Amino acid sequence: METAEIRRRWLSFFEGSGHTVVPSAPLVYDDPNLLFVNAGMVPFKPYFLGQQTPPWTRATSVQKCVRTLDIEEVGKTTRHGTFFQMNGNFSFGDYFKEGAITNAWKLITGSQQEGGLGFDPDKIWVTVLGPGLLPHLPDGDEEAASLWREIAGLPDERIQRRGLEDNYWHMGVPGPGGPCSEIYVDRGAEFGPDGGPEVDEERFLEIWNLVFMQEVLSEVRSKVDFDVAGELPSKNIDTGMGLERVAYLLQGVDNLYEIDEVYPVIERAEEMSGLTYGNDERTDVQFRVVADHVRSGLMLMSDGVTPGNEGRGYVLRRLLRRAVRSMRLLGVQDPTLPALLPVSKDVMKASYPELEADFGRISQIAYAEEEAFRRTLASGTTILDQAVKRAKDNGESKLAGDQAFALHDTYGFPIDLTLEMAAEQGLEVDRDGFTRLMTEQRERAKADARAKKSGHASTEVWRELRDQGPTDFLAYETLSAEASVRGLVVDGATVPALSQGQRGMVVLDRTPFYAESGGQIADEGVIETASGAILRVRDVQRPVKGLIAHTVEVESGEFTVGTAVNAQVDPEWRVQACQAHSGTHVVHAALRQVLGPTALQSGSYNKPGYLRLDFAWNSALSPETRSEIEEVANLALRQDLPVAAAYMTLPEAREAGALALFGETYDEQVRVVEIGGPWSRELCGGTHVRHSSQIGALTLTGESSVGSGSRRIEALVGLDALQFLGRERALVSEISGLVGARPEHLTDRIGQLLARLKEAEKEITTMRQAAVMSDAASLVASAKDVNGVTWLGHDAGAGVSGDDLRRLVTDLRARLGDERATVVAAASAVKDRPVVVVATNQGARDRGVKAGQLVKVAAQTLGGGGGGKDDLAQGGGQDASKIGEALTQIEQALGSA
Repeated sequence: METAEIRRRWLSFFEGSGHTVVPSAPLVYDDPNLLFVNAGMVPFKPYFLGQQTPPWTRATSVQKCVRTLDIEEVGKTTRHGTFFQMNGNFSFGDYFKEGAITNAWKLITGSQQEGGLGFDPDKIWVTVLGPGLLPHLPDGDEEAASLWREIAGLPDERIQRRGLEDNYWHMGVPGPGGPCSEIYVDRGAEFGPDGGPEVDEERFLEIWNLVFMQEVLSEVRSKVDFDVAGELPSKNIDTGMGLERVAYLLQGVDNLYEIDEVYPVIERAEEMSGLTYGNDERTDVQFRVVADHVRSGLMLMSDGVTPGNEGRGYVLRRLLRRAVRSMRLLGVQDPTLPALLPVSKDVMKASYPELEADFGRISQIAYAEEEAFRRTLASGTTILDQAVKRAKDNGESKLAGDQAFALHDTYGFPIDLTLEMAAEQGLEVDRDGFTRLMTEQRERAKADARAKKSGHASTEVWRELRDQGPTDFLAYETLSAEASVRGLVVDGATVPALSQGQRGMVVLDRTPFYAESGGQIADEGVIETASGAILRVRDVQRPVKGLIAHTVEVESGEFTVGTAVNAQVDPEWRVQACQAHSGTHVVHAALRQVLGPTALQSGSYNKPGYLRLDFAWNSALSPETRSEIEEVANLALRQDLPVAAAYMTLPEAREAGALALFGETYDEQVRVVEIGGPWSRELCGGTHVRHSSQIGALTLTGESSVGSGSRRIEALVGLDALQFLGRERALVSEISGLVGARPEHLTDRIGQLLARLKEAEKEITTMRQAAVMSDAASLVASAKDVNGVTWLGHDAGAGVSGDDLRRLVTDLRARLGDERATVVAAASAVKDRPVVVVATNQGARDRGVKAGQLVKVAAQTLGGGGGGKDDLAQGGGQDASKIGEALTQIEQALGSA
């Protein structure tokens, strides 16, 4: 049963039993504690925690998940996958244990002909919470055990009692919790000993966990150490079934890497490498890493993640680069993602059709990342070789940790690649030293991030300042104000004074500066004293509610607590910031006018001259739609619509139709900003122009995906928009001159030139291949006998790709015929890196001569590795100057065969 079909059956079953089907949330989710959604219940946390009222009593989903702690384990075991899908069904104060167990039993043991999953009831085992673990449940969860006997007819020997570690669930913080019941499938004696999951969880594989949220936890110290305050007033159900696990059980394969949504990538990697999956554990690990990381990277990019050096971007970069590196370890030197990523897309699009529509953007990102990594490998390998040589010359057996860290930090060279390549040259790496330096760097980064918001100060410092009274916020009324210095903070502590050259944070009793919030960045400007001392304001934040702190640099003079000052916002900065924020509202209204009311803003960012807006939408906008949105927005600017703000209660604002944006929290009293009356009416705390015409001009500059069902639109406003259009006009004029066509004819002219270029590239490829093959006839004549084997070795010269070498050796093998045992080898240097390909015929293989073994002989001489099948194999290395020696080594190996 295909994975997509299991997914469909899950949703159909629960929809048929009264559950609302909730689409998967994007992997990038609005939760400050998570890089990615890592469990099926994450989107439902606000309902379980009582923060929001669920809009349904029953729900079901198949949630996309990514877990990053397991990346190093991927490929080494058959269970660890980075991307996975979690089937879940949820009840919010509706059915409880009996309903959850009944649903589970019906689905897993129901016949496949009737829409079930068709598991053999006699192979099902379950676990429940055992006795003596919690004072309020002295007998454990005997209620669940009794229901399993009653509903499923399970004998007691297949209902095992286990501890809190396995059969109690909570979020790790005070809140809801409760016992759980896990469902296992017996895979058979060939997978391990009998005795249920208590004995062996390889043979008895968990597929589904039913969580019974029935208690309120007041204190949580660990997974097994917590205090129960009492019962939940409304009991809930949260379940999770691993879709990939069920898939490999129903598809009759041994692990998640061999299911229909993953294994095709391994098959393509086999074709590219000439190696076979399942023959060698070392290469099997690499195959599995490739398959997992290509799929995981695909899904992350689909949800808007792009490669970067920190956070989510770093995870994606690491996945893509590990996939590329693993293919290199399998002997593939050519670019690999262009061959592998489309395979993953084709098998995943049945469940996620948006992959097809967005693949152009995804593939562009992935292929550019691989090309950048290939350059990194080239430069990093040279530096590593030099470091290894120095270490050996000095008689050292270890590569220093700071050298490994420099390779990683400066050149992006992965530490695991450093470990492997150093080991190949007989050196260890000071891993402890590397880890220490990495930890120090992470701590510095965390400290810098904290400093951005709080200047290293603890919450207690800010609360003490807040206790003196809230900051009087004047940003809506004026750009300058007389104020008094209430507090000064440097490196987390209050200080009496700030002197010239120092950087710190200043709290005033009143301020005209806008503090960063609602997507609008903070104002810039100066704070001055009557004596001429000047503070330059670089950032403004709200470290605690009611208090505003200014990050400043002292340009001259000295500032002390109690000093009278004049705070002045940079007027040009504020004007452009107002243009950008009002422009965001205009674009949002234009989107909803063109696309409809479901195109609701889900996030924004604006700074002087620039804005971006994320909104709910499932597909890319066509050029025509973008033009229409831009036209509607600029029409609103030309109409000079009035901009007004008013305060009212939250219910009044909703009654008036004001939009409250997803992810924002609001007080009972809110500020409503409208442009043109009801045309744009939103809850907003930002600063704005007074009439829409003051935005000046607005031009859309980009539109992209930021996740499943979410798009991002970017625009420039005011002078920045006009300057952008001016640059565009100049660029069009320059291109027109270069290609000899008027601007209105550019599209046709460039299309013609690209077509000619493509045809020329085809001709070059054909000519290159013909050149490689042109000497085939004369090469055959140079074949000689070595120990009864016809041997032909050929140095093809520089620049011949691995694909062309494979064509050459297979052609030469065919020309030499099958009358005698034959071995053909050809080698080339591609970008100064040697590549060697070996082919054998059946006669040679009958004598025990295998291409995979011979290519390793050559690769060892070249300073690298390789492998493949018995009839065709490929390898590579680092020293192209030894190609002739490598071919000689193969000949000598034949002489002793």
